[in-house]
Amino acid sequence: PVSSRQAFPLPSLPRKQPTVLVVCGPAQNGAIGLVCARHLRIFDYEPTIFYPKRSPDPLYRDFTTQCEKMDIPFLSYLPTEVQLINDAYNAVVDAVLGAEVEAGEGREPCAAILATLKHVRIPIVSLDVPSGWDVEAGSSGGISPDVLVSLSAPKQCARRFLGRQHFVAGRYLPYDVQKKFELNPPKYPGTECVVAL
Repeated sequence: PVSSRQAFPLPSLPRKQPTVLVVCGPAQNGAIGLVCARHLRIFDYEPTIFYPKRSPDPLYRDFTTQCEKMDIPFLSYLPTEVQLINDAYNAVVDAVLGAEVEAGEGREPCAAILATLKHVRIPIVSLDVPSGWDVEAGSSGGISPDVLVSLSAPKQCARRFLGRQHFVAGRYLPYDVQKKFELNPPKYPGTECVVAL
């Protein structure tokens, strides 16, 4: 769903050095991060992926292979010295934990990743639900992203989002799903797949 650079209209992403660190968790949100990295590469950004706990799911393995074949580098470890991340990248895409998080999901390596991301000074773009947030209640010690890209529709926790920009990527949400959950999606201009809220 995050298929254009319109999802990342950050002034801090100059075209001269459009480096983005995409941090992926082991579940569905991590797979979405892999897809995001692929799209960033297509739009001439320079993504690097940190994906420490790879899923055995064949679809997720296919996404990983696609990224590798696009020459997107994978980090073998996430620097714990935050200044190294701040100096090397213009933004971080948070695809660590998402709406599917279950109890106990905060265990390693996710807990260490979140501890590091809480201290970066470059913009963080969270996909669907900011990592460490409860999908209903909102933040409970999770990260504080600058941008939130809600997938399909904003989750309940988005009410507590205090960052600079909030987008929704849900243009292709089937009408029966919209009706079933009584969703009122925004109007998408032209051919845009993402719209600012």
